[in-house]
Amino acid sequence: MAIIKWTPIFDPFQEMDKMLSNNWMGNQLASFVPAMDIYQTPNAVMVETPLAGIDPAEVNIQIENDVLTIEGKSEKKSEIDEEKYWRKEVQYGSFHRSVALPASVQADGAKAVYENGILKIEIPKKEEVKPKTVKIEIKNKK
Repeated sequence: MAIIKWTPIFDPFQEMDKMLSNNWMGNQLASFVPAMDIYQTPNAVMVETPLAGIDPAEVNIQIENDVLTIEGKSEKKSEIDEEKYWRKEVQYGSFHRSVALPASVQADGAKAVYENGILKIEIPKKEEVKPKTVKIEIKNKK
């Protein structure tokens, strides 16, 4: 399977939201799209996404029809005035990401662990349906 490179530099939908938000509402849309690494083991699909500084209690994970959705929010907890920033690159606000998984999975068996700012999700694969061999019984006509 080919690796799909995630490029956060240009997301046309996010750029459109920013443009509409800035022109009509006068403020910048506070949202971002987290990066994800997705790989397979023989028995599971593994997903890792960096969510440093985000309270895991504010993160929701859903798996439906082999599509994983992660959404939540991060809040800025700072007393610094906006005009005092020289550079502001850390993103805060809501996030939402949905990806199709590379295999059929058992959503009920999914496990998620948040450790050192990384959310790790393990989703067991469904057992493959193996073809059943049927032996034909041959009866001789007499």
